[in-house]
Amino acid sequence: MAAVAADLPLLAAADPRTALSRAATERGIATASGRPLEFVAADDAPPRTAYEAHIAASGRVPTRLNAHDLLNALAWLAFPRSKARLNELQSAAIARDGVGARRGGLRDAATLFDENGAVLATDDAWVVQCLRERRWRELFIDGRARWDGVRVLAFGHALMEKLASPYKAITAHVLVLPRSASTDSRELDTAVAGLLDEDFGTTALLPLPVLGIPHWWAANEDPAFYDDVFVFRTARVGSVGTPRG
Repeated sequence: MAAVAADLPLLAAADPRTALSRAATERGIATASGRPLEFVAADDAPPRTAYEAHIAASGRVPTRLNAHDLLNALAWLAFPRSKARLNELQSAAIARDGVGARRGGLRDAATLFDENGAVLATDDAWVVQCLRERRWRELFIDGRARWDGVRVLAFGHALMEKLASPYKAITAHVLVLPRSASTDSRELDTAVAGLLDEDFGTTALLPLPVLGIPHWWAANEDPAFYDDVFVFRTARVGSVGTPRG
């Protein structure tokens, strides 16, 4: 959880929401429409007001004092432009379509990325192609040294929560950025926000079993780690993601 590591001490404050809000104010973090961000009690939204719509209208993020919501707050601090853009897209879709049993393609993709997404930055096209085609042994064993040129940042707060108690099958939904692994985090945030538009869909996201990433989990030093076909699954016909950016 490198993206949020520097801000983790904020969660140890006597009042984490106040500490997180103060950090957001100091950094000038706001919604897409410019409303300053504040983390507030979970019951802050008026009755029958959708969560994303409330944030967009007020800048106030209802936040329970649990790991899931507090990690969401940390994600806002780490990826302010991307989170604001996701909120903008979600709230616009709600205003247009209402809140129904089905979210629709855009909201499905936005929710999936917001909850379980990761950002992968690399300028190594071979790595991206192997990932897209789920050629896991080539990617993680034959090409292991090439991961020195890859940077993966957990974006989704549900993904971060899983990584706090890791298990082998954790799979992130990755948005690939054709950027150097040394690219500044702020630039990556801006690049991600630029890819989030009305055409954003789940096909833009690639599955990645994150504990297979070299140096993320000691057990993957053994090549046999990747023999588990229930985790490292082959691609189905038509399942290969569509690159963006």
